Amino acid sequence: MRLLLVEDHVPLADELMAGLNRQGYAVDWLADGRDAVYQGSSEPYDLIILDLGLPGLPGLDVLAQWRAGGLATPVLILTARGSWAERIEGLKAGADDYLSKPFHPEELHLRIQALLRRSHGQVNQPTLQSAGLHLDEGRQCVTRDGADIQLTAAEFRLLRYFMLHPEQILSKSHLAEHLYDGETERDSNVLEVHVNHLRRKLGRSVIETRRGQGYLFGGQAQ
Repeated sequence: MRLLLVEDHVPLADELMAGLNRQGYAVDWLADGRDAVYQGSSEPYDLIILDLGLPGLPGLDVLAQWRAGGLATPVLILTARGSWAERIEGLKAGADDYLSKPFHPEELHLRIQALLRRSHGQVNQPTLQSAGLHLDEGRQCVTRDGADIQLTAAEFRLLRYFMLHPEQILSKSHLAEHLYDGETERDSNVLEVHVNHLRRKLGRSVIETRRGQGYLFGGQAQ
């Protein structure tokens, strides 16, 4: 999953990016609200983490412009502790959730997981489930019939995206856009290798190739 982090406090941004990378997210970082308006609207992010106290353009104005332009990407806003008025204004402007600083990194990760599940229709599930598989995002492995199947970091990132988009045809270019940050070279051949590794671990029928279109996850799974 590809995230945008908009935070002008560099030490915090570095800490958040390191933690999110360990959780298997591809993260782009911006520190200026004016840059965020454009990039948030033009790049295919799965979720945006937005600080409200930004230089260039306040976070509330950034969020308002995104929503006015039709951007539906889930947005988690970061606010100063006790700033209840900012939280209310943020929710009114279209934020999906908020987190007060300082916060524990694990709370941020759990809120991100919940927002992503909610945005893909898995509202009542405490874990990501699809095609008979249960994804353990904390341990970065998958469980089927009570047995753990170990995954590499790249396999975990790819499977998580597939499980959030079951029975949807996903092209290689689409997958690359959502699995890599803006600085990473996107190689469709590498994606194909990871798909084949997942098939060996989960069964070939779990991920179907649609020639000229891409991949379909869960379409034939039992």
